[in-house]
Amino acid sequence: MTTELRRLRNYIGGEFKDAADGRTTEVVNPATGEVYATAPLSGQADVDAAMAAAAAAFPGWRDTTPAERQKALLKIADAFEARADELVAAESENTGKPLGLTASEELPPMVDQIRFFAGAARLLEGRSAGEYMEGMTSIIRREPVGVCAQVAPWNYPMMMAVWKFAPAIAAGNTVVLKPSDTTPASTVLMAEIIDSVLPKGVFNVICGDRETGKAMVEHRTPAMASITGSVRAGMQVAESASKDVKRVHLELGGKAPVVVFEDADIPKAVEDIAVAGYFNAGQDCTAATRVLVHESIHDEFVAALAKAAADTKTGAPDDEDVLYGPLNNPNQLKQVAGFIERLPAHAKVEAGGHQVGETGYFYAPTVVSGLKQDDEIIQNEVFGPVITVQSFTDESQALEYANGVEFALASSVWTKDHGRAMRMSKNLDFGCVWINTHIPLVAEMPHGGFKKSGYGKDLSAYGFEDYTRIKHVMTSLDG
Repeated sequence: MTTELRRLRNYIGGEFKDAADGRTTEVVNPATGEVYATAPLSGQADVDAAMAAAAAAFPGWRDTTPAERQKALLKIADAFEARADELVAAESENTGKPLGLTASEELPPMVDQIRFFAGAARLLEGRSAGEYMEGMTSIIRREPVGVCAQVAPWNYPMMMAVWKFAPAIAAGNTVVLKPSDTTPASTVLMAEIIDSVLPKGVFNVICGDRETGKAMVEHRTPAMASITGSVRAGMQVAESASKDVKRVHLELGGKAPVVVFEDADIPKAVEDIAVAGYFNAGQDCTAATRVLVHESIHDEFVAALAKAAADTKTGAPDDEDVLYGPLNNPNQLKQVAGFIERLPAHAKVEAGGHQVGETGYFYAPTVVSGLKQDDEIIQNEVFGPVITVQSFTDESQALEYANGVEFALASSVWTKDHGRAMRMSKNLDFGCVWINTHIPLVAEMPHGGFKKSGYGKDLSAYGFEDYTRIKHVMTSLDG
């Protein structure tokens, strides 16, 4: 007896559709390695249709009042909350994430973020109107940019979709959103829920692969392209968008330094860093993966972290005792394993370093010590449940090591010395610095980095403003 595969479809102009040419891709549950659904492999015709729908809907949505957009987003948040169990189940089946943690740690902030942007829709700020030239009054208008082409990643499919569409729609834009080809299920379910709230064409979802995303970015219709993904993908998007000078929003890779000084509360630091490093299988660009420890506490810290890793459990989504599930796909499992296989002779695997089980793409919580600054695993993003540990001698060397990578998204400092914490937060070249904690996010504060971690902000009023354009209007007082 064969089980019929679930059939996911694009959502274009308020209708659910297969790809125009009928092509599909298989959707795999990474906890089992089994195919459970198919999704459209969208081509140029599908991209054209979605862009046309978004462009047709834009004038009407642009001209809605902020209060109307707020009301719509609040309805979406309420609807997501009401159907939380369905969204969590779809996300878990498609990613292998633990059901309980997805319900408690992802769904509530996601709903809160939609409600934040609903409020932000009514709070756009700008310079005061006034006479900056004699006889002339100047006014600043903030307007939506237009149609937005958005590409979401596979590590947090639901939440990253919210980070894309909520600020764009709140600002009066229309959206064509593409989920990752490996994780389209929860985004398609979102479209089903949103269908009863927004006018047709305001929100569109097309499934597909890299070529689909490339066609979206290169399309003449969108005024803005936004992607969360790898540095390579971000560079390609920036290059493609440059051909017709589209606005670009990039949230790319990370290699967060976690700087632990000798006066830190070691048990608390170890506990929090283990969670922040292994949550979601370390598939988080802000994960606490690169620990720098003062030499005087290095051995004690490594021993404690190795024990925390050994006590951390990965497993099936319905197991309430697990912290994280599988890696997203076999290629990601191969990438993570490859970093460990290629470790230099001076490195030491203190815990983990191997696949778990024969079913699915699970990898053990891993700690690696004895590393040097120019080692591959220090310089490149692993994107897996692997925490590296280096030793430093003083504050200056800690900063040198921390800043000595091409990424600049997030970081943390662990110390009881307030002055040191302030100096470090000033000098760390990262978009976020946490002090005596790592990874908490709130809707009101911006998320985004520097260097090869990209540009533009998610969340906060800054993220909202990224989806607006500024127009100066000057009028003569003489009539």
